[in-house]
Amino acid sequence: MAAAPPPRLAEAHPLVRLWRHATAFRRRIVMGVVSSVLNKLFDIAPELLIGVAIDVVVRTDDSFVAQIFGVRDREDQLLVLAAITAVAWILESISQYVAERIWRGLSQDLQHGLRMDAYRHVQDLDLAWFEDRASGRLLTILNDDVNQLERFLDVGADKIVVTITNVVAVGAVFVAISPMLALMAFLPIPVIVGGSLLFQRRLAPRYREVRERAGRVGGLIGGNLGGIATIKAFGAEQREAERVSRASIAYADANRHAIVLSSAFVPLIRMAILTGFVLTLVLGGHAALNGDLEIGLYSVLVFMTQRLLWPLTYLGETLDLYQRGVASIRRILDLLDTPIVIRPGARELPDGSPGAVRFAAVDFSYRDAIGGDGDGERPGGSAVRTTVLRGLDLDVPAGETHAIVGATGAGKSTLVKLLLRLYDPDAGTVAIDGIPVGELSLRSLRGAIGYVGQDTFLFDGTVAENLRYGAPDAPDDALRRAAELAEADGFVQALPHGYDTPVGERGVKLSGGQRQRLTIARAIVRDPAILVLDEATSAVDNETEAAIQRSLLRVSHERTTIVIAHRLSTIRHADRIHVLHEGVVAEAGTHEQLVELGGRYAALWAVQTGEVATTG
Repeated sequence: MAAAPPPRLAEAHPLVRLWRHATAFRRRIVMGVVSSVLNKLFDIAPELLIGVAIDVVVRTDDSFVAQIFGVRDREDQLLVLAAITAVAWILESISQYVAERIWRGLSQDLQHGLRMDAYRHVQDLDLAWFEDRASGRLLTILNDDVNQLERFLDVGADKIVVTITNVVAVGAVFVAISPMLALMAFLPIPVIVGGSLLFQRRLAPRYREVRERAGRVGGLIGGNLGGIATIKAFGAEQREAERVSRASIAYADANRHAIVLSSAFVPLIRMAILTGFVLTLVLGGHAALNGDLEIGLYSVLVFMTQRLLWPLTYLGETLDLYQRGVASIRRILDLLDTPIVIRPGARELPDGSPGAVRFAAVDFSYRDAIGGDGDGERPGGSAVRTTVLRGLDLDVPAGETHAIVGATGAGKSTLVKLLLRLYDPDAGTVAIDGIPVGELSLRSLRGAIGYVGQDTFLFDGTVAENLRYGAPDAPDDALRRAAELAEADGFVQALPHGYDTPVGERGVKLSGGQRQRLTIARAIVRDPAILVLDEATSAVDNETEAAIQRSLLRVSHERTTIVIAHRLSTIRHADRIHVLHEGVVAEAGTHEQLVELGGRYAALWAVQTGEVATTG
């Protein structure tokens, strides 16, 4: 199982972790911050100029403009102010355009980059990791959480930068004009900041719960859509609708629980703002009336009080975006921090590899999580091992067809998973042509194997696209040859558009036997050194089974073939049959030898043929 992320990363703030991860985007993040800061500085300039304009009217030729620019005429002074104001507005508009372009572009590119990083990482995780998790929750992270991050970067990040810049810049103006009034104006800010921190701490767990319950809803809906035929067959539509409804209501309740707290934030902020504004208005007015403060400066402070405190009313909305974004960032980066257990080797199989397979003293156990969070290896839970293979030895010489049989749970499919390195053995070696599979690159290893499973998975595309899945550059004649070998060409040619006919999601437009023949053809198109058939005829009728048997005899010729089967009639002609029992090869030989032996294989054969046999 995957271990927990390193403590240092797990304890770091999600935004710090995002900064560490997004190295390619750091320059653009800095540019976005700089643009937002400049935009806010240009935005507050008009309030300063209003005070300067009042100063022109009150002090005439002794005004600030007259002293700086040497312009004595009041009309000319106003024209100077008008020009400066126009420049400030133009620069503010330009900087806003630049900031929005940067942040919105960054939000799109970063969310795409994170989604693809997460998706590629997930593809590299071992199969056991997927078996412990609902696919719907994983989809929630790759879709909903990434989209939430996009929204935060698009809107929330800019608002945070602008708010901080506003407080610092306006505060500097207050301190320069009147330290006493600066103190009065800033009096509510500790209350606002303290309240924000309190709200943040209380909102964080609520939004984590929101994301978790969103994952639960996604998992249920995804699972039900995948099993819609079973739901209909059992008449369970209403029951499943009620299950989804309960999960959806739980999600809505979690959201309401968070909204109750976040909605109370703005009204409380407004009361604090009112206090600061009234203090500035009264105390500043008193100083202006007594001649201790210039009228123009008093006007600046009144306007600046609004500018300082009023944007903080949006702090609740910004905090809401922040908390949702942080919760999503944490889940995305936790996924990215999941260790990759199956690491590829560096060796390559030579061209024309004969494909001899050997299992030597292989031990393997599945780990089942009990308690905790479902990860088995994490605190709060324990891992229980289910031993499947015990010192197993099995040889498949190159070019031969070997079958593996045994009772359910004997470990037949586990051998295939070990050969494909979907798992690594606990002990022993799995090798191809004498090279341990752990030393091979995954591309070379899996490129040498054509796999056909009992789950006939086809992608939503055309017949040709599915046949080319393992060999994207395969020519049309190669597809037809493979289809002919798999006895699929006949029905494909009869489809409305032949090889260009869409098969639907998971191949729903085809019958089970047609899907199975196409998966065999798909494996043949790769021309693999090793062909693996895992219960390839378990879900087809007798006629289709007979057709598949004929095709298997053709495609396995001079190719290493491993067949896992319950139907013993499909493997009668195998060069050697291995019978698994309790994690080891209990019997091995040809069909005739094993029947004559009168052991476990003979008993299985008797059951399937209706004969009577005595187990040896």
